[in-house]
This record gives sequence, structure tokens and C-alpha cells, in this order.
Amino acid sequence: MKEILIFAGTTEGRELSEYLAVAGIAHTLCVATEYGEIVLKEHPLVKVHKGRMNQEEIEVYIKAGNFGAVVDATHPYAEVVTQNIKNAMQDMDTPYLRLKRESNVTSSYEKIHYFKDSVSCAKALEKTDGNILLTTGSKELSIFAKFIDRKDRLYVRVLPGIESLQLCMDCGIAGKQILALQGPFTTQMNEAMFRQYQIKCLVTKESGNAGGYQEKLDAAQNLGIPVFAIGCPAEQEGYTFEEVCEQLEMISGQGIKKNTGFQIILAGVGMGNPNCLTKEVEKAIEEADILLGAGRMIAAYQPKIEKKPYYTAEQIIPYLEEMQSVTSSKADRKVVILFSGDTGFYSGCQKLYDALLRDINDGRLQASVTVMPGISSVAYLAACMGENYQDAVICSMHGKELPNLAKKIRMGKKIFLLMSGLKDIHKLGKLLLDAGLIECTVVAGYQLSYPEQRIMELKPEECVKLQEEGLYTCCIKNPKPERKMLTHGKADGEFIRDKVPMTKEEVREVSICKLKLYEGAVVYDIGSGTGSIAVEIAGLSDEIKVFAVEYKEEAVFLITGNKEKFELNNIEIVSGKAPDGLEELPVPTHAFIGGSGGRMKEILSVLYQKNSQMRVVINAISMETICEIKEALSTFSIQNEDVVQMQVSRAKRVGAYHLMQAENPVWICSFDFSG
Repeated sequence: MKEILIFAGTTEGRELSEYLAVAGIAHTLCVATEYGEIVLKEHPLVKVHKGRMNQEEIEVYIKAGNFGAVVDATHPYAEVVTQNIKNAMQDMDTPYLRLKRESNVTSSYEKIHYFKDSVSCAKALEKTDGNILLTTGSKELSIFAKFIDRKDRLYVRVLPGIESLQLCMDCGIAGKQILALQGPFTTQMNEAMFRQYQIKCLVTKESGNAGGYQEKLDAAQNLGIPVFAIGCPAEQEGYTFEEVCEQLEMISGQGIKKNTGFQIILAGVGMGNPNCLTKEVEKAIEEADILLGAGRMIAAYQPKIEKKPYYTAEQIIPYLEEMQSVTSSKADRKVVILFSGDTGFYSGCQKLYDALLRDINDGRLQASVTVMPGISSVAYLAACMGENYQDAVICSMHGKELPNLAKKIRMGKKIFLLMSGLKDIHKLGKLLLDAGLIECTVVAGYQLSYPEQRIMELKPEECVKLQEEGLYTCCIKNPKPERKMLTHGKADGEFIRDKVPMTKEEVREVSICKLKLYEGAVVYDIGSGTGSIAVEIAGLSDEIKVFAVEYKEEAVFLITGNKEKFELNNIEIVSGKAPDGLEELPVPTHAFIGGSGGRMKEILSVLYQKNSQMRVVINAISMETICEIKEALSTFSIQNEDVVQMQVSRAKRVGAYHLMQAENPVWICSFDFSG
């Protein structure tokens, strides 16, 4: 049997090699770089040719090897290589198989901008601000380096090979801006990188499933980061992975099948009644060799091998690894793991899915993973009510504290709420009563889908008195929802003030804009005063956490009052004189300094130590404070420095006339640490 030649360098190429090795088919892998060789698994049936070849060299190599077939599994963007292989083989009888990359990547993200090539993409990046993450590889890095003047904006994620690193350095990319890592990268890992390096724009290629394109899009969408996507080449000709395997089976006369070990299915079972299972999930359970999940969910089913009451990654992964090590069976085993409700809706499914993928990618577990959705309790309750939920706010207080729930209800006409049980119904009733939302109606779905199911309409006081333990899902209807402002900007008169100094309305607006906040930000409001800045920031998003730092007792009292008045649980009050106490707080992404008590340098030093990449805005009304800021900043490495002087005048009625009365001018200083 003749050897097979594979031009690899992609995930699909390496995977095909593993398939052939298991089938006992000898083959040679051609990789362009040393790193491409390093990541391949050693096997006695696998030979590796390292180094790039031009058309003539490819022709000579194929003829000398007398191969049974040539598989082109190069990257979709490696069009020159593909053409060289085709040209080299045009007068040969050796079968040529182009393995095309499959993609079912979908996204409704509105901030994706598409470009036909790297040049047009690089030109567009000139008009952007902030840090840029390039995930397009090292070969075209020179194009981006040419068009983007400030190299310190460029962060490059490349393979950890000598060639890639050298190309980065040749383009003037500093060491700290080179992220030399081997994928795949999960959505969560991408998000962590984006946050760590304060990425404001992601550049990627439409690289399909194996290239991690979906995970990049999802991470960017979660953080609101624009995506500059270089479009995929023209629709590829060729064969799918399965079709290539079929062709090689015919050519070699050998059956090709890779032992996946486990076929893992993460399945949503709806509310719990078997009658509400989808046919897909029902069939998966019937065919399961192993069934895992919470005890109440797996009790009624009998799999082929066994069932275990495991539903967390900490329980499931060690169990599967042990099963893999002790069995000698080569047959695939179907493992079905059950989750209540819908797998994509406030479910533990995602956490387990990511953990399984890490274990698989690290080589500790041989498996494939599939997700099957179920019917959520919200969808079921809405159907029982004869309501839609497309215009509703959907939240969960199942096993966790829900920030700013009263505010959500106050602003929402219809809110669906997942709950842990009776205690959450009591908590909801008390919250509605305390917030004065007595006109709201709670539609409580009790034991949904079960024979004892009841749909109850309750007033807040009735929620508190409810006695029936069980599973609940609720819909809160507010007949008089308040209009939500689409911008921050509360009037000064809305705050509880007394005689404590407060950053005035217009100055607040500019100062907060200068902070350049994003979802998930952790903000220190130092010298919080009445808490007006903290309140405005916390009101922008429940995903923002604000620490209001203030040492004056009367001011702490006012901050507490304003926090309660505006129903903002994502504000934490820190009583003390900064920088005392800052070390114990979570790492900040942003800081607003409205008052320093003469300790500006000390405060900035602590902030810099906690996060040398954070954003800072400082307000000052005196020349002395400006001098203090200037002296302090000379100590640190900063970028994007901006100073604005702002003066506001307000109309004051004097008899029959309105005269303008000037407020004190305010300096607004903003910058990024760049350490």
C-alpha cells in the first residue's frame, strides 16, 4: 500500500493524520515551520517533512515519493500554496484531494466590519482609537505595521514559533505586545485577554470552526468590542473531512475511523416532566451508555451501562477520565448529561462544555461534545399565560443575588424571573413591598409541567404569605413602568446633598465620558462626597461594580442614602481615607478621583500597583491640586493624557431678568497608565 502525502499546517490536517495513524495507514506530513512539526504527535507510521517548497520542489518531492494520494489540508488563506500543489500535479495520475474547512459560524453582532483584504482593513484601523488585537497571524503583520503609526497600539497573537516571533520583532512590535500562544481559545479566554490588554478593536480572519472564529466573535460581542473581519477567500472547492476519509478508504483499501472514546451529549430536559422532552433528547437518553445529572432527573431512566448523580465538571471529568483509563473497549460510548430547562438559558451547561473542551484539547480525554436544547421554564410559563416573552426582561435569582432587581421591575412592564424555590418568592414579595411597587402583579408558575402544576396571580403581600414548597418561575407585571433614560444625567436636585461638596451635573457628564467605561468595569470613586459619580456610573449597567471611597462620616451617610434611593446594589461603600483600604479591594479597571485629601501621589501609586493599564480621571478646582497632579504624574508612565478646563454658568433670576452666574472652573484630567 502506497503512502499518503498530506500538506498540513492546520487543525484538520493534524486530525486527519491521527485518523490515518489509528487506521494503520503510513503517511507523510508536510509542514512549513519548525513549530508545525513540534505540535504533531509522534507515531511510527508518520513521517514529517519540514520546510516551505515552491512549485518545482513540490513536483520533485511528489514524484520521488510515489504517493498513493495527495491531500491538500493547508489553510483556506494559503491560496498560493494550494495553487502550487495543483500546478505541480497537473500532469500526474496521483489523486489530489483538497480538504475544505467547514464553517457554521453565525453571528448577529452589529459591530462586525468586513474587508476584502488586509490592506483595506489596515487603512480602516488608522481611524480607530485604543489598543488593537491582531489574530491574523504573523505573515501579514508588516501590512498593519505599515499603516498604523503608533506601534504601541498593536497587540499580536501568534503561534509560539521562532519564525513568528522574528517577524513580529522585524515589524517593531515590542515583547510585551506579542502574545505567543497556541489555541484553541475559548470565549472566556478571549474575553480575559481583551480585558487584560484593554483591547478596543479585534482584527481576525473568517477562519471557520477550527480557527476559533465563533469564539472570537462571541467574546467581542460580550464586551462590545468592534470586529474587523477579513473575508474568507472565494468558496472553496474540495471535499469535507468525512469525504476525504471516504476517498482515502477507497484508495488504501483500509477502513478509517478514529476512536473518539466518548460521544458526550449535554441535553436540556425542560421543566422535568418526560412529556416535555424533545424527540432528539428522548432518543439520546434511550441510546445512552452512561447517564449523568442530578438525581431527580436521571431517576426514571435506565441507560445501557450505568448512571451517576453527577452534574458538575468537578464530578464528571474525573469520572470520565477514570472510565477511559480502565476500559479496553475501542467502541464509542454515548454519555448523556442532563440539565434542567434549556442548556443555553441560565444553565450550568456552558461551564461544563468549556471544561470538557479544555480536557479534550489538552489530550486528557478522547471525546466529542454535542449540545441539545430543551424547553425553558420561561417559555413554558409564557405559553401558559398566553403571553410572549420577546419584549420581556428575563433574569434569574436561582442560587445567586440579583443586583438592582427593584430598579429592573420599576422600569419594566414584564419581567420573567427564575427562582430557587419558596424562599425566593418570599424575598420577591418583601422587595416589592419595600420598594413601594404594590401595584405589581406576580404570576407564579408552580411545579410547571408536573401534574400538580398551578398558575397563580399574587399581590406582593400574598407572595410573602405563600407556604407551598416547590419549583417556581415567576412573571412580574408592572402596570405603570417608569421611563428609562437612555443617557446618564441625573439633575443635581435628585440627590440627597446636605452641605457635602458634590460634582455638578454638567461636570459629571464630561468626567464620566472621559472614563470610557465598558461592561464589567470595576471603578473606584475616590473622594465620593455625596456619591453622585458612583450613582451615575452604577446606573449605566448592572455589570459595572463601583467602590465609593469616602472618609467623612456625613458624606458616607449621604452616599448610603443615594445608593438606596436609586436602588443600586452594585455600589459598595468603603469608609476610609484613600489610599488606606484600597489594597483589599478588587483590581480596578477605572478610577475617578474627586478629592484626594492632599494624598494624590500616594493614591496614584496604589492604583498603579494594582493595575498599571487602568484608566484614570481626576477633577481639580484649585491651582494647587493641578500642581499636585502634574508632580504626581511625572512619576508614572502614562498615555492618552488629556486636560480640559470646564466652566458652567447657570441662570439666576434677579427681578424680571435672568442673569448668568458662573460656577468655579474645573480641570478634568484624564489618562491611561501604560506600565
